Amino acid sequence: MLVKLIKESLQRAEVKQIERVSGEISKNCYQCGNCTAGCPVSYAMDIPPTQMIRKLQMGQYDDLVGSESMWLCLGCLQCYSRCPKSVSAASFFEGLRQMSLRHGEDHEKISDVPLPLIKKAPQQAIVAGFRKLVS
Repeated sequence: MLVKLIKESLQRAEVKQIERVSGEISKNCYQCGNCTAGCPVSYAMDIPPTQMIRKLQMGQYDDLVGSESMWLCLGCLQCYSRCPKSVSAASFFEGLRQMSLRHGEDHEKISDVPLPLIKKAPQQAIVAGFRKLVS
């Protein structure tokens, strides 16, 4: 199936902002699927990394912000190491997380983090990782 990227989709304000925040350019991805094939948590994602980037290319921002995939990304950069075009899906996921947080939408709340963990963990670890806490 031939997919034609429309300039207006790639120029949407949300797409440009995610690209600016992530430091990645969505049109560089040509959908080889290596990012999804190498991702250690793609089996648990509702939208795999390849499809997340395609939705970004198509300007389907609303589908992305409702996805659990951006919160499941480990940031291991396996996607980046396997990509022939050096595109980091992890960077896009981080950009999407930041965009969601800027709009007041959070995946986890600090009040949901167990108190013993807060007391024992270094403050930097709490600040950097509490949104990825898996119960």
